[in-house]
Amino acid sequence: MKALLLCPAAPPALKILAEQAPLASLPILGKSLIEYWLAHLASLGAKQVRVVVTDRPAQVCAQVADGTRWGLRVEVISEAWELTSDEARSKYGGASEGQSTRELNDVILMDHLPGLPQHALFKSYASWFAALQAWMPSAVTPDRIGLREIRPGVWVGLHARVSPRAELRAPCWLGESVYVGPKAVIGPRAILEERVFVEKAAEIAYSIIGPETFVGEGTDVEHSLAWGSTLINWKTGSCLKVPDAFLLCSLAAGVEAPAQPSKGPRRGFSILEAAFNEQRI
Repeated sequence: MKALLLCPAAPPALKILAEQAPLASLPILGKSLIEYWLAHLASLGAKQVRVVVTDRPAQVCAQVADGTRWGLRVEVISEAWELTSDEARSKYGGASEGQSTRELNDVILMDHLPGLPQHALFKSYASWFAALQAWMPSAVTPDRIGLREIRPGVWVGLHARVSPRAELRAPCWLGESVYVGPKAVIGPRAILEERVFVEKAAEIAYSIIGPETFVGEGTDVEHSLAWGSTLINWKTGSCLKVPDAFLLCSLAAGVEAPAQPSKGPRRGFSILEAAFNEQRI
């Protein structure tokens, strides 16, 4: 059984998000879009999958390798522009001879998560946020080692550390190796990807925090997509680079969380308010 996956090119509406990684490789509750699709196809009995990529194919290839971990043979094919389903089927072939195309769904444009075609991922930042919220219960797959639902609608990943004085409001998702400090409030509708560090008294609601992101003490993140120092208001599409590393910054490449200033108290800060007051980019 064969299938053909088409990785969508980055639309202008999601330009800033796509700067972080190819759309097929963006983190979605600890895994990427292409990982979810390959696992789904393997569960349907597919044996060979071709992945057609236009954006940074080397990154996608490095992520999926040869497909062995899904029991598949995966081939990543680079194209100069995004093909339509008919063009891809004509160029690379569809289902194997004798198969029902409808049964195999042989050419798939990955513009949604498996089983959620009604939730388009890439129409806008708001659609991205809504799709990830809808996917949250489905992301609890059997291969998630250490992931647990500590109470209805609250998922906590392996090696996550949450202060007993923090408050988790359902629904919310904390990925692997997340840290949440005392008096922090996470949720409702908050997703913290892997290795997010949230200091005390911070509040995160109706937002997604990208991997390896530091959220400082007293920082309030609402209706936003935050990754490193980049902050996007998913309602309006406005974006800014937060200049203060004590509020929001990246922890990638071994960068440590900012040290507490030696003089004066840390100030609280509403990032949502800043999105309307700071210069937009």
